[in-house]
Amino acid sequence: MNMKNLWKSLPFRLLMGVVLGILVGLAANEPVMTVVVAVKYVLGQLINFCVPLIIIGFIAPSITKLGNNASRMLGVAVVIAYASSILAALGSMGAGYAIIPWLSIESNPDGLKSLPELVFQLDIPQIMPVMSALVFSVLIGLAAAWTKAKTITAVLDEFQKIVLSVVTKIVIPILPVFIAFTFCGLAYEGTITKQLPVFIKIVLIVMAGHYIWLAVLYGAAGVYAGENPLKVLKNYGPAYLTAVGTMSSAATLAVALRCAKKSEPTLREDMVDFGIPLFANIHLCGSVLTEVFFVMTISKVLYGTIPSLGTMVLFCLLLGIFAIGAPGVPGGTVMASLGLITGVLGFDATGTALMLTVFALQDSFGTACNVTGDGALTLILTGYAKKHHIDKQEIKVEL
Repeated sequence: MNMKNLWKSLPFRLLMGVVLGILVGLAANEPVMTVVVAVKYVLGQLINFCVPLIIIGFIAPSITKLGNNASRMLGVAVVIAYASSILAALGSMGAGYAIIPWLSIESNPDGLKSLPELVFQLDIPQIMPVMSALVFSVLIGLAAAWTKAKTITAVLDEFQKIVLSVVTKIVIPILPVFIAFTFCGLAYEGTITKQLPVFIKIVLIVMAGHYIWLAVLYGAAGVYAGENPLKVLKNYGPAYLTAVGTMSSAATLAVALRCAKKSEPTLREDMVDFGIPLFANIHLCGSVLTEVFFVMTISKVLYGTIPSLGTMVLFCLLLGIFAIGAPGVPGGTVMASLGLITGVLGFDATGTALMLTVFALQDSFGTACNVTGDGALTLILTGYAKKHHIDKQEIKVEL
């Protein structure tokens, strides 16, 4: 591969963004970081603005094309997303009871630099919140399928093509730049060099848990669908790396769609267009797995004890529900579940603040697990459609 082709490679551009961002952040002074913070904010606003459009542009048309099977496929998708999150949480809980009592972890997040205040703030509000876009897509798609509304179906098809153009010409090209500025900020603050070593043990344990769960998820999906899951997993490198940089399932959606489409015919195209945007918002197995292990660790550190088994089981079951409703944005899972952390586990302000801090340190890897796991669930959807003789909808979309 020559240099020109290498530069066209999305994984290479993402990796270069990470490396350059860290190097600049370690050497930058405050005036430079003032520019970095402003540009990163604007790019983040632009990407987040596009997320509801991507959700509507993919989910709604895909549901209309499922016809009479739309309700059933939606139900299956929600059930397997919840099952994945719950099983990941319970597995993490078991690991917590086995490992945490043997760990000695101290927390010392002091000594970090502060990023400069925003001097230029361009707000680009979303046309609607992410969850509103998700619910709107589902309701419009189902209603159009039930009523056989040909005009709305045609409009949604045209809208999908428009959104695809926005994704390929705007969102994907600016992602490496956004990631570079993100890591530049982390390096300047000192998060990478100072905070990470404090929690290196639990972060590594959680990352190992991510890989174990992905292996289980893809193995089960492959067995159910009767396909080799590696044909899907091998294409997910760019999506994983993008998720590490953006810390957001929603912001990674464009790249995740591209990766999943490379897995055809192992993944059916209509299942990809329907499943990937949906799972990006309701399937947060990596974040759930992480949060369970971290709350147990922090409870041990601050309060000297791990919550009881009954309390943790209740927390896991409720967390799975909250994860479905959590926004696919940085820290979305832990923010949505703060009520559980304080109400069920009894954390005080110190515990909640420490939870938010530690979670933020690995949020990128939890998000990467979420995004990569979506491929396995889409494989399950493909297997379900095949087993129940749900006809494939011929949609030719190049991403």
